[in-house]
Amino acid sequence: MSSERCATKGSPAPGPVPEGTIRLYSMRFCPFAQRTKLVLNAKGIKHETININLKDKPDWFLEKNPLGLVPTLETPAGEVIYESPITCEYLDEVYPEKKLMPSSPYGKAQQKMMLEHFSKVMPYVRKIQFGRKNGEDVSGLEVELTQTLAKFNEDLVKKKTKFFGGDSITMIDYMMWPFFERLNVFDLQHCLNDMPELKKWTENMSEDSTVKNTTHSLETYKAFYKTYSEGTPNYDYGL
Repeated sequence: MSSERCATKGSPAPGPVPEGTIRLYSMRFCPFAQRTKLVLNAKGIKHETININLKDKPDWFLEKNPLGLVPTLETPAGEVIYESPITCEYLDEVYPEKKLMPSSPYGKAQQKMMLEHFSKVMPYVRKIQFGRKNGEDVSGLEVELTQTLAKFNEDLVKKKTKFFGGDSITMIDYMMWPFFERLNVFDLQHCLNDMPELKKWTENMSEDSTVKNTTHSLETYKAFYKTYSEGTPNYDYGL
């Protein structure tokens, strides 16, 4: 019972998850939920999607996930899994075809450490977005963001690979991609001007069929985030 339009407070609760599939509770423009969508699509996992109005959440959703966050997964057995890195790792373990995580414990640890470093990048985008809205000088934040991203460019220089896990896309690439995709949305692409390897990585990622299947046009993103910054997010924008 996939539904593009958001379920909101008062919406009827969905029935059990059908056997042979998994359900994703999502929001169309959420970068964290996009991580899980990327993994579901990359691995060809049969799934259904129910989008949630994050400002007016259905009570039944809060019963499944008291934090009220997306992405959230639900299995036919009624098992509920949430937090984007946890959902992605769960999917990679339960559906072993086309593994996205490295096979070695050290390789897995390396990707998890890189993701931890990357978590320091994400708040800059939000701070810059709202700083601009409030008419603040965000040039210092942009410099800090650029310096932080430079470390990831250096990583690609050292590895001499197309992607962060080698010459094919692995989990860490999909985990970071939604935030790089939004650099254009927030007019921050200039932060990559002196990072040829990282810029090339974004070009390679944007050509991936899975990435193409889980994205929106730049115009749609900009229109949604305009409503978001105004405090009245239109989660069903474009439908």
